[in-house]
Amino acid sequence: MKVGILEILTDSVSQSWIEREYDSRFRRQYASITPQAVWVWCQQLGHEAHYATYYGQSPPETLLPDDLDAVFLATYTQASALAYALARLYRGRGTLTILGGPHATSFPTDSLRFFDFVVHDCDKALVGSLLRGDFEPGSVVSSGRLLEDIPTVEERMPALRTACFTGTSSPIRNVSLLTSLGCPYRCDFCVDWKNDYVMMPQDRLLADLRYVSEHLPGTLIGFHDPNFGVRFDEMLDLMDEIPAGRRNPYAMESSLSNLRGARLQRLRDTNCIYAAPGVESWGDYSNKAGVGRSVGEKKLEDVVAHFEELHEHVPGLQANFIFGTDGDQGEEPVEMTREFIRRTPFVWPTLNIPVPFGGTPLYDRLLAEGRILEETPFAFYYMPYIAIRPRHYDPLTYYDLLIRLYRTVVSARLLLRRVASARTPGLRGLHVLRTLGMRSSLAELVAIRSRIARDSELRDFLEGRSRRLPAFYREQLAARLGRYGELLTEDDLRPRLERPGGAMPIVAASPPKLVALAGRR
Repeated sequence: MKVGILEILTDSVSQSWIEREYDSRFRRQYASITPQAVWVWCQQLGHEAHYATYYGQSPPETLLPDDLDAVFLATYTQASALAYALARLYRGRGTLTILGGPHATSFPTDSLRFFDFVVHDCDKALVGSLLRGDFEPGSVVSSGRLLEDIPTVEERMPALRTACFTGTSSPIRNVSLLTSLGCPYRCDFCVDWKNDYVMMPQDRLLADLRYVSEHLPGTLIGFHDPNFGVRFDEMLDLMDEIPAGRRNPYAMESSLSNLRGARLQRLRDTNCIYAAPGVESWGDYSNKAGVGRSVGEKKLEDVVAHFEELHEHVPGLQANFIFGTDGDQGEEPVEMTREFIRRTPFVWPTLNIPVPFGGTPLYDRLLAEGRILEETPFAFYYMPYIAIRPRHYDPLTYYDLLIRLYRTVVSARLLLRRVASARTPGLRGLHVLRTLGMRSSLAELVAIRSRIARDSELRDFLEGRSRRLPAFYREQLAARLGRYGELLTEDDLRPRLERPGGAMPIVAASPPKLVALAGRR
């Protein structure tokens, strides 16, 4: 068969020059491992496979051949509307359509309206089964287990060149690796909350590290799992197998609680140049920040001191925050985040809001409480849009506080301090582009806040007094999708939410160990 694999990394086909610059230099480096693995598996199974990523560079359907027998699309929820439009286009050509990625995991019921198959956990056997026609179209399918046998970097290399290397002037080029799957934590907002932590086979990890060191010296390794530090010493023991002068720089995510003491020196020795720990909230999730039961001002002081110590060993740092949890009240959470930002200019703050992704305890709770804005299209499940009613903030107050946060991050004085603290040209350039990008986001926040103030239809919707989708959302989606918006009807924008006690799993007759989670449409 002639098979295409396309990962969608941006939701917009209508971009400003800042977005285009950031996307072409940095966003394309976020390409995921599983779509590359699917490309390898398709080739190993004897198919003609074509792989591409879409980061805003050209019309997405032109990135793959026209005459495909099957196409795998991978996307996150923010870009789901574009994925739906592309699926409709491909189905019109008679192409078999298959969706994987975060959105497929969170909202399979809605996705099945547009795709022949929706995939949860995937492996080579499942890919082969799908392409052989072993399942009835209209099914959610899964291998029934976490993927542990991932193709090597050497096997993925042509796809990596396509995604991250070819035709870019970016000072950062990235090779993606995974050290683990699942998660040892049980954060209610995370889709991995029920998946036990599993470290990838160490012999495979070491082989990949050696290959990258030998064939791609100096290239950044990006570890895509959020739990790099769970089995910290075992992982760094593997990295120590590479001679000191040949170790690639790497970036990783980890809970702050795992990054302390003698481990910080080991990060420096193994050439860690970027770490992205989660602080999350000043009132919640303190176990991941390594501050015990501390919250509020005590947590702030502990976290600032911890990042200052971490910066002595790792040049690039990012802190991930969530504002608007049920533990947040009043202005105090915002003022503490602003204080952290001012005191740590060497840390890039990533600001998130609670998003009710399906399959999480947060989603189930908010749905039961009637706090999800159920008519909101899934393409608006991200900052700067809110898809829930925060417990302690009305919409105008919430946006006012977000605007205050963003203005702190993008201030000219802080940008100068941030650039001055950066130790490499790549980090300086990244700080400048990110600041420009956040200024665009700030402008969006201000525009949305102004629209809420003058648009009673939108205000009633956000405050839960009306279930009618305001015209605001259609306008926004039309601007982002351009001509692809014409492929989606009014009913297409109305999401089909996952409901508790959905379809029971059905064991497929062939092959074994594969399950179909939904039957024929």
